[in-house]
Amino acid sequence: MSTAQKTLVTGNAGFIGFHLAKRLLERGDDVVGIDVVNDYYDPGIKRRRLQMLEDTARQTGASYTFIEANLAEADTVRSCFQQHRFARVVHLAAQAGVRYSLVNPQAYIDSNITAFTNVLEACRHNAVPHFTYASTSSVYGANTNMPFSEHRGVDHPLQFYAATKRANELMAHSYSHLFNLPTTGLRFFTVYGPWGRPDMALFLFARNIIEGKPIDVFNYGNHTRDFTYVDDIVEGIIRASDQIAAPDPDWNAADPDPATSYAPFRIFNIGNSDPTPLSEYISALERSLGLKAVRNLLPLQPGDVPDTYSDTSSLQNAVDYKPATSVEVGVARFVSWFREFYSV
Repeated sequence: MSTAQKTLVTGNAGFIGFHLAKRLLERGDDVVGIDVVNDYYDPGIKRRRLQMLEDTARQTGASYTFIEANLAEADTVRSCFQQHRFARVVHLAAQAGVRYSLVNPQAYIDSNITAFTNVLEACRHNAVPHFTYASTSSVYGANTNMPFSEHRGVDHPLQFYAATKRANELMAHSYSHLFNLPTTGLRFFTVYGPWGRPDMALFLFARNIIEGKPIDVFNYGNHTRDFTYVDDIVEGIIRASDQIAAPDPDWNAADPDPATSYAPFRIFNIGNSDPTPLSEYISALERSLGLKAVRNLLPLQPGDVPDTYSDTSSLQNAVDYKPATSVEVGVARFVSWFREFYSV
């Protein structure tokens, strides 16, 4: 297959969407991006990302179109698909954040359910060859059987955010079954790196450490996360998107595998498969900054899970890829970007 194709990236002003769109442009793909550019966090960094995408398109000669719009508006989505014929759709737009879902659940219905439905419908009616979408490790919820595997059930979410993302997976399967729409869901594990969201822990920690302020360390620093560097996530997205989902010939209705189907449907974990204690993550940040943190140790927050750990063998077997950037390297790259971006 030629690498030159038209791809829709929803949420391309966001952290992962920006990195994905940039990589696609760099390899010569035509990219259409849609983002509402809301104020969930500072729109300024979103505008900077969008400007960088414009610059990348000029440098590479690839075609890039940006549409500032709300995917929860069905007419907007239909209009986009009428104007463009997509070889791939990668749906990353969503209302992110675990704790925000405790105070504003409606935002998750609008962004994660209504918008997702609108994009699914557009893919169905326009015969899109492959629909790839972001899920999350948060769907594992109360499950403590580690490493987390896509081939086990995930029906006990601990936050409304996770419930909406699990709903996306089920919705995708129904469209794969009813309309033969190939769908691939990707469960991301704690993504970090340059151009990330300012409300994420690494941003908050770096800013406070530089300013000599204490950092809030929940669960007393004892919980672990499968921290995954953004470039690794993007490489996994591209490989999974390029390889169109197909029915699993070995799928057994009497013993159903939740990650595959008789329909063209599949789900993959994308994680580093190397869980790191939060305390060590902070220590890596301290080493990169050359500063020590004042740690304000606090109990686990409502909705948080103590540990995450991904089994990525299915992704590796399917697309010959496994994330591999260490926390030490990834955090150092983040700090280098952070200092430059904020002139610190």
